[in-house]
Order: sequence, then structure tokens, then C-alpha cells
Amino acid sequence: MVDENSSPSRRNKFLVVVDDTPECKSAIRFACRRAWHVGGGVILLTVIEPPDFQHWMGVGEVMRQEARDDAEQLLQELAEEIQRDTSIVPEFVIRDGSKKEQLLALIEEDPDIRILVLAASPDSGGPGPLIKNLVGEMSGTFAIPITVVPGNMTDRQLDAVT
Repeated sequence: MVDENSSPSRRNKFLVVVDDTPECKSAIRFACRRAWHVGGGVILLTVIEPPDFQHWMGVGEVMRQEARDDAEQLLQELAEEIQRDTSIVPEFVIRDGSKKEQLLALIEEDPDIRILVLAASPDSGGPGPLIKNLVGEMSGTFAIPITVVPGNMTDRQLDAVT
């Protein structure tokens, strides 16, 4: 019997949800260093959430396109850094909708995703709503392990634990 999880064509991937927070860089560095050490890959997910107001459809579409352009530029800049540091070429995924729903859908669609890496904000306001939801409410039923990286770790500290 062949175990599909041990197939040579499968590649362990580390998934990182990318946003514009400073701690996001910690999650990316951790995931990339781990992937580099184990011969895995990295997926960078950006989710463009719908604007708070829907009064003018044309304005909403312009805002969505600007957000997509910004996301593409950010992902390209991150990819250049990742390739320079680890020689890994990350995959990009940009989706529209709820961050939690799109994250769960991507994990379900790609069986090579083995670990979700998130970074917790060092601010006293808590780790953030996505971490609270996934680690708190869903922790016993989540499909893959979740690694939460403290957002205040230095590059040297991150390198030491990867």
C-alpha cells in the first residue's frame, strides 16, 4: 500500500499569511528558514478583504484593484528578499474575501501545505484576531499544525530556533 503523504512528488510547504504588520516579517523569516532547512517550499497568502462600505460600486472596485496592486508589489519585494536569503522561490496566492475563510480554503485545496506560520503582535493588544480564532476556537480541529512566532524576535533569535 502506498502512503500518499510519503509520495516523492509531494513537497512540504509552509504557509504564511502576509499583511503590512511589522511582525509579519518574523513569520516569513521563520517559515523560510525552516523550509530551507528541510527542503520545503513557502506560500505567501494575501487576502484582500472587502471594504467596509459598499455605497458606490465603482469606488469599491477601484479600491479593490489598488489593494491587489499593492499586494502584488509587496509579495514581489518579499520574494526577492526570500530568494536572496534562502534561494527559495515562494508561491504567491492573492484572494478576495474573509481572511479566515480564504486561509482555510487554501489549506484544504493544497495538500502539500503542512504548517501554518503566523506572527503574534508584541503589542499589549493581544496576538490578533486571526491567531485568537485559529489557535483558540479551532485549535483542536485545525487540519495542520500552527506555529505562532513572537513578533518581537530578532533575526538572530529566529535563525537560532530554525
